[in-house]
Amino acid sequence: MPRILIIDDEKAIRNTLKEILEFEDYQVDQAEDGPAGLDLLIQQKYDVVLCDIKMPKMDGLEVLERARTLAPDATFIMVSAHGNIETAVDATKKGAFDFIAKPLDLNRLLVTVRNALERTKLTSETKTLKKKLATTKGNEMIGGSAGLGAVRKAIEKVAPTDARVLITGPNGAGKEMVARQLHQLSPRANGPLVEVNCAAIPSELIESELFGHEKGSFTSAVKQRIGKFEQADGGTLFLDEIGDMSLSAQAKVLRALQEQKITRVGGEKEISVNVRVLAATNKDLLQEIADKNFREDLYHRLSVILIQVPSLNERREDIPELVQKFLQDIAADYGNKPKKISADALTYLQGLDWRGNIRELRNVVERLVIMSDATIEEADAKAFAGK
Repeated sequence: MPRILIIDDEKAIRNTLKEILEFEDYQVDQAEDGPAGLDLLIQQKYDVVLCDIKMPKMDGLEVLERARTLAPDATFIMVSAHGNIETAVDATKKGAFDFIAKPLDLNRLLVTVRNALERTKLTSETKTLKKKLATTKGNEMIGGSAGLGAVRKAIEKVAPTDARVLITGPNGAGKEMVARQLHQLSPRANGPLVEVNCAAIPSELIESELFGHEKGSFTSAVKQRIGKFEQADGGTLFLDEIGDMSLSAQAKVLRALQEQKITRVGGEKEISVNVRVLAATNKDLLQEIADKNFREDLYHRLSVILIQVPSLNERREDIPELVQKFLQDIAADYGNKPKKISADALTYLQGLDWRGNIRELRNVVERLVIMSDATIEEADAKAFAGK
């Protein structure tokens, strides 16, 4: 249901607009002045804002300017009884979708609201498509090995479902790529994919990162923050390196998976979330459970489906195809013509020990591109592969 915010200091006008818009099946909130309206814009996401211009405390144009930072996706329709062409032009320059003069023509108002909602929808779809294109670029699963084929087959079967997936494998093997493909091939593909690296966030901040916090809940909480679970609502949350998550955060994640509800740090209100959770780790979680570093009940919640990503050493036959892909990508990044590589150089690379997996191979190829001539020879590989 589209959500609309009315900011107007005249209660009668607010109530009339609310009644009309709710009759049209819109969800409507009200604010009696600019500061109250900005507070609501911070707390909630609105598709359209109907904002009066002449108000006490803060005029509508100032609200519009501040909202560009606080709620950049909200579409503003400015309303005023004191409007003129100059005011309308000024409002448009500041980012307003339209300007309507009082007394309001209700038919025109409803048409304008519908058009504004259509614009909001198109803007959202455009952002989603751009994000999807950016996410897809460079994330193709390259290679025809049996191990990679098993991963592809698992993705095809599991992606259309809402089943939780635990992705295991060594660092640099492509676990993030598997998670992104699971999202892109799922019914949630138009929703957000929110990624969290649990190992990169200090244990004292992980709960705030995942669940958000209320203003004043701790010393540095100067304003309310929306956590990753809420950001991923309607989409997918990818918890990378989940084996490094603290036990207290694990307990809250378990509750969120069980109840599909979260509570912000320092808050009391339960917030429903519709999120598919994917997790990844390079650790042996069964050993972590034995060592009392990981909750067994959370493990069973996360591992409805297990996908094991093979190391590069287990799929050496994919190295030539991966190298060719990296040569193309690196040339595109540098704006140069792709370099060639000799068969002997590829054979040499296939025989190396790739403890850093695909990530290490990509770095080595970039080094060879920089240090070699037009064709990368075996001597170059021996000199610059760093083995």
